[in-house]
Amino acid sequence: MATAIEPSSAPSTPGQSLSLPIASLFGAIYVCAALAIVFYLLPVTWAEYVTPNLGNKPADYLFWFIAEVAAIAALAWFGSKIAGDAPRGVHGGIFLMISAIITIFFVARAFAMNIEGTAGMAVSGAVAIGLAFLAVRFFTSTTGSRWMIAMEEQGWFSSHQYKRSLGVKVRRITILGVLLIGGSGAWSLYVNGLVPAQLTLAMPFGIQSIPLMNGFLLSIGAKVVVLVLIIAVTLWIGFRAVNVPDFAEFLIATEAEMNKVSWSTRKRLAQDTVVVLITTLLMTLFLLAVDLFWGWLLSRQTVGVLPARVTNPDKAGQVQQEQKW
Repeated sequence: MATAIEPSSAPSTPGQSLSLPIASLFGAIYVCAALAIVFYLLPVTWAEYVTPNLGNKPADYLFWFIAEVAAIAALAWFGSKIAGDAPRGVHGGIFLMISAIITIFFVARAFAMNIEGTAGMAVSGAVAIGLAFLAVRFFTSTTGSRWMIAMEEQGWFSSHQYKRSLGVKVRRITILGVLLIGGSGAWSLYVNGLVPAQLTLAMPFGIQSIPLMNGFLLSIGAKVVVLVLIIAVTLWIGFRAVNVPDFAEFLIATEAEMNKVSWSTRKRLAQDTVVVLITTLLMTLFLLAVDLFWGWLLSRQTVGVLPARVTNPDKAGQVQQEQKW
């Protein structure tokens, strides 16, 4: 007997998206490539092919700045399109992976710079492999996923403002404080000459040093580039710090409590200041009188608690000699 089978109307399962560690790895590779284009390939190409054809230096700087901004915008747009439906926490994963790569490189380089010959190569290689293994274990564990998701949820890699209409004054003051700290640090580096004219990265085993600035950036100068980067990073940290949910709630509550304070008028403030100054002066005179009175009383020979005060310098030695006996 034939049996009719109704075709299933259930939709097919869509392809699974990349896991958080793999998506973060691809994102880290893309970010590193984008940084290489913006800070190396474009400046070198511009200095080689465009700058010689522009005799006007201000126009050269202006057009280079426009090209850099356009390249950053295009790379950011293309990266957002590639990301698509990236798993939650991929931005935090990209940051942590780039930080891990930089840390592994500099730790292995430190061992290689301090240990010469074959032993240095072996030790630095073993350190790099060991740190890379630990990094892989971390990023593939639940702890690593929790860290990546937590960093993204705090909003460090987003322009979203948390409750932007609340706590505006306190947030602006906080951003101003962060900018003052970063700006004073940048100014100190500039004034004390701690930023060299050319930034190079020394390499071990006789490898040629790697220049960190090439082409057009080198013509601008390391001091200017470093100062601009420090100020830009400081501005971003200040802006994002006041939008981290926990810290933002604290600032909002602080402004709410400050609004409850009853501030004195200008006239009342002047009156209170006069009262405080007069009270301080009277207390000073009172304590001075008490100190002089007790000093005089306790230095009398009938009391003998304090040594007698000698007004004649010629008798000072005689009094001290008598006190010794």
